[in-house]
Amino acid sequence: MVVNGKLDNIKAGVIQELEALYELEIPQGQIITREAAEKMLELTDILGREVAVYINRKGTVVQVSVGDDATVELPDIKQRSTIRLSGVRCVHTHPSADTRLSAPDLSSLRSMRFDCMVAIGRKKDGKIHGSLAFLNGEMTEEGGYVVSGTKELPLKELNNIDLVQLIVLVNNALGKNRLKDTEEQIEKAILAGVAFSSRRDDWQVEDSLAELRGLVETAGAEIVGEVIQNKDKPDNAYFLGKGKVEEIAMLAQNVEADLLVIDDEISPSQQRNLELSTGLRVVDRTALILDIFAQRARSSAGKLQVELAQLKYNLPRLGGQGLVMSRLGGGIGTRGPGETKLEMDRRRIHGRIHDLEEQLKKLKNQRKLHRNQRKQSRLASAALVGYTNAGKSTILNALSDSDVLAEDKLFATLDPTTRLVDLDEKQQILLTDTVGFIQKLPHTLVSAFQATLEETTEADLLVHVVDASDPNYELQIKAVIKVLEEIGAKEKPAIFVFNKADRLMEQGGNGFDAQRMLQGRDGVVISARKPEDLQTLREKLSSFFNQGKVVLKLCIPYTEGSQITRLHELGTVLSTDYNEQGTVLEVELPVTDAEPYMQYEIKE
Repeated sequence: MVVNGKLDNIKAGVIQELEALYELEIPQGQIITREAAEKMLELTDILGREVAVYINRKGTVVQVSVGDDATVELPDIKQRSTIRLSGVRCVHTHPSADTRLSAPDLSSLRSMRFDCMVAIGRKKDGKIHGSLAFLNGEMTEEGGYVVSGTKELPLKELNNIDLVQLIVLVNNALGKNRLKDTEEQIEKAILAGVAFSSRRDDWQVEDSLAELRGLVETAGAEIVGEVIQNKDKPDNAYFLGKGKVEEIAMLAQNVEADLLVIDDEISPSQQRNLELSTGLRVVDRTALILDIFAQRARSSAGKLQVELAQLKYNLPRLGGQGLVMSRLGGGIGTRGPGETKLEMDRRRIHGRIHDLEEQLKKLKNQRKLHRNQRKQSRLASAALVGYTNAGKSTILNALSDSDVLAEDKLFATLDPTTRLVDLDEKQQILLTDTVGFIQKLPHTLVSAFQATLEETTEADLLVHVVDASDPNYELQIKAVIKVLEEIGAKEKPAIFVFNKADRLMEQGGNGFDAQRMLQGRDGVVISARKPEDLQTLREKLSSFFNQGKVVLKLCIPYTEGSQITRLHELGTVLSTDYNEQGTVLEVELPVTDAEPYMQYEIKE
């Protein structure tokens, strides 16, 4: 272990004590231990010079220096990102009791982009105090970094600062500034998937990761690396294994990644530990889906529901951020242990959640009113459901000759859209396009979108659209049925529409067997691009809605006009005429309602 800096006239025994500083282990997320601080100040008293240690995010001392830290070269961080923090913090002593950071200290902080710069010293009463500075993520007009810091604090209070969240906040801010300055640059993401032997959900980790790839691309990031791990169960601290975390940290340096995306939902503590160990911003599958939904929300209802889901997701992740923001603020209203601001943040979020839930209750009532009005029109209704990107919007556009947004992207549709569809010359239905489902769909999202998903539960028929060209279509069907069960719609009448059959043909499936694909399920195999296939679908829908119905030609006497009103309520009046005996109607009625009107039937 080499000690750097000014070593003139230092005795061999003191050099050995300086080398022993390499053996110190600092707990992750803690700035410096009391033991390490005491040892460094003891050596400073002997030498009359500054002693500096450089600590990586694992808590390992990577370099020890005596004298001017601004001249020190750090081999461990030569390959650091050109944008993000270096992953190393500098803690050094001041021979005097004054621990205010000097201009060279701050210059070194800017040039090396340390996670933080800390100066410690011993007061006359023997107690250790220190000051901390960090890049706050803002940039000057000249392109330099703006520095923020704390006042002088006792060592215990200094160590109360949440170093993990400090690093995450600064890295996020630096990344946002980079994106503002160069709009064509996008976030670079590493994807991580784990195959747990304890899970039996049928999805292969490679297939799930391929789906995650589509989600990340939809969110607008560039994928620069992927890792897969086989593991018995999730690691309590990191979710991934420690060895895999180290591999990701090295990969991130090589590809200059900004983001780590985990193909599962992870706990707040696992997220914080991964961010500390890798130096990357970490998002899990749930946060990624919420981000896509936030981008896709267009209507006020959609935005309300997305905000509610995000708040419920972020609430348990508030703790560390609140502590950092409180303890680094300084001044009136921000001092104290940090819990004050944290509790204020929590109360605000709980209050906002309550407000959103009240607004969504009103939205549900409005939609219920609209549904009741549609029911009074006696028009049958169907809801398109299915896995995301199965082609629901394309089918709605083709059947209704409308222009609902339809893209080859995950979650292209977020807000429900209802259109009038002609099945034949005499029959119309209301068809609603709904948000797509996905495996591992966040429960917070299902809960928040109850107002939208009620369109599914109130429909007379579910049209379950399946991407026939996807090799995992059976697993996708299971995922959709699981969500339908969660919202209470599993038992609704349903027909299956296996879409994108043209792609199946392009993939070499010329001889595919439609009946084998349906496996006894009531449905059709089509391509929404082919008019003849759309006609097949119309006939299938018409067949369903005609089941249990009868068409009668009736003559209602003029003295019984109230019966005509009743017939409009019970069924669909297809035509109206008049003769000497009364009003002649051709009406479609449910069989169960037809018998009382058989006495008026015109026998031909």
